Amino acid sequence: METVQERIRKHFPELTNQQKLAAKYILAEPKEVALHPAKVVGVLSGTSETTIIRLSYALSYSGYSELQNEIRSSLLERVPKDNAITSFLTAAEEIRGRNDLITFSMEQDVAYIRQTLEELRDEQLQQAVASILAAKQIVVVGFRSSYASAHWLAFNLNIIKGNAHLYNGPVDDANYLITQVNRDWLVIALSFPRYISETILFAKAAKDKGAKILAITDDELSPLGPIADQVLKVYAPSPIAIKGMASIFSMLNVLVSGVISANGEKVQERIKEYEETSRQIYPFVDTSDK
Repeated sequence: METVQERIRKHFPELTNQQKLAAKYILAEPKEVALHPAKVVGVLSGTSETTIIRLSYALSYSGYSELQNEIRSSLLERVPKDNAITSFLTAAEEIRGRNDLITFSMEQDVAYIRQTLEELRDEQLQQAVASILAAKQIVVVGFRSSYASAHWLAFNLNIIKGNAHLYNGPVDDANYLITQVNRDWLVIALSFPRYISETILFAKAAKDKGAKILAITDDELSPLGPIADQVLKVYAPSPIAIKGMASIFSMLNVLVSGVISANGEKVQERIKEYEETSRQIYPFVDTSDK
């Protein structure tokens, strides 16, 4: 069953400006929506009761009550966790002036990873894993600060599954690649602020050709969100290259681990074959005598 977040993401481009404002408020303040009637939520969101009700219909709910009940259920299902960001800010204040860069940096990484964990549902992960396993061809795309993580993901997917291609922008023939795309393809697009237009345009073109789009991004309403069939949300503050890499790679590691777990025997066979082929091609250093 689609969550409120997923419905907002998919219907967002079709909403009116007032409905978009209300939708953003629902995403940002689900607890307020769970507690208050449509009239109050309209005031809090800077819109109106009518806008909230019409938004509910636009998201294919029978009315505001159904939308509110779904939000309440989702909040009840969440396992209580410490507020990771508050904990990090407290830790940062404690080490201020101590020149303890190791503690500061690692506490920051842990905080962002925990925040990402709070947003990730098992159902989302299983759907993403299923899409990877079902795809006959996978294209991974990500530029600038997302390029390193895109490269890592494509490399590991090729080891455990195969048929994964890292889109390299101008180096690749994008026109030819898009002409090959069909409903059996999966595009995994990574995009974080500042969002690179080439990633968005490639995902749109692939979507038009029937490919499924799995977005790994920082917000359901990022430029990738409305395009994507599935979104894995990563808490990765700017600048991404300094603050966000740990949480991004943690998410990718969970995704790869999910594929390994779901397809264990075939993965083991493929890793063995990959290792044998690697020994034939690459001159590895022998450390067996150490």
